Amino acid sequence: MNLHRIKAIIYKEWREILRDRLFLSLAFFVPVSMMLVFGYGIKMDVENIPFAVLDQDRSAMSRDYLHLFMDSRYFDYQGDVQNERELEPLLADSKIRFAIIVPPRFQENLLSGRPAPVQSLIDGTFPFRTATSKGYVIAINNAFNGKLLAGFISKKMGLSPEQAASLVQPVKLELRYLYNQELKSIWSIAPAMMMFILMMTPPFLTALGVVREKENGSIYNIYSSTVTRAEFLIGKLLPYLGISAVNVVILWFMAAQVFGAPFKGDPLFFFLASVVYDSCTTGIGLLVSLFANTQVAAMMITVVVTIIPSVLYSGLLVPIASMDAASQFEAHLFPAMYYTDIAIGSFLKGIGMEQLWGRAGALLLYTLVLWLVSYLLFHKRVRA
Repeated sequence: MNLHRIKAIIYKEWREILRDRLFLSLAFFVPVSMMLVFGYGIKMDVENIPFAVLDQDRSAMSRDYLHLFMDSRYFDYQGDVQNERELEPLLADSKIRFAIIVPPRFQENLLSGRPAPVQSLIDGTFPFRTATSKGYVIAINNAFNGKLLAGFISKKMGLSPEQAASLVQPVKLELRYLYNQELKSIWSIAPAMMMFILMMTPPFLTALGVVREKENGSIYNIYSSTVTRAEFLIGKLLPYLGISAVNVVILWFMAAQVFGAPFKGDPLFFFLASVVYDSCTTGIGLLVSLFANTQVAAMMITVVVTIIPSVLYSGLLVPIASMDAASQFEAHLFPAMYYTDIAIGSFLKGIGMEQLWGRAGALLLYTLVLWLVSYLLFHKRVRA
């Protein structure tokens, strides 16, 4: 292997990249724009749910009950309606996502010891948001019931409100959230988006860079030269790997500074693991370029082999542990899952090489296999 020939190929490829100003701009603009679009667009937090109220009792207790919803940061009060017929068009037009109906004699029933049913209508269009909204409603309703029961016990037994409250809830559950104390979904989404973007952009750049030489015929110069297969592949891929390494730093900065995701891990380990992941995805682009003869075909194949695994089998939207056995097995066949664990672990959990060496090793093995297969499939001759 001749280092001078490798340097010459690297220099030639870099000149080609610099000459194509649009290609160079997109190499950095696309990852940044994707991070902004998806980072601000994908939100799993369920807050400020618009809701309306139909209070048919209009008593002090019904107002106290409804104010628990109005004062919650999870709900956004949109006003009262006069009858149930007004609720249906509001829910159908998505002007509200939740409605609560307090029946007549609500206070009278409670004071007389009878149950007082309250109806809640929740938009079930999106099951995840619906289930979360249901949890909020149940929690607020339970809090109101506990307050009523504590008041009753306090009055009957002559206890202080604090003592009565302790009798109502003898087992007090204290929750502590680890790694993401504020439960901000963006803190998890931003690192995971690095996985998604670095799965897409390096293969695109690599595949287009190699196939472009096929289309314009300049690759025949390589076929007829003394450059070996290994020298050509290394010299061809290193510039794109360098661009991807710069994008790692840019995306890390955006995740930490723009979206506020706390980085608690080892920066050196995370950068090196990201470079290995870039090498892996660059190898995917190289493999695609060996089968595609046009840039359009290269783009279509790259979309299929990168987007589907990175969305379905990475843990980006659905936790791996929640999948069935077959899906979990498939997830372990793709590099996206391993890098997602590294990104989330480095950002939120503050773990490094000691805990994540297995994931990094899997990415390295994946990279070696892809590059070896690409080397064996690449031939310095025109295929018939």
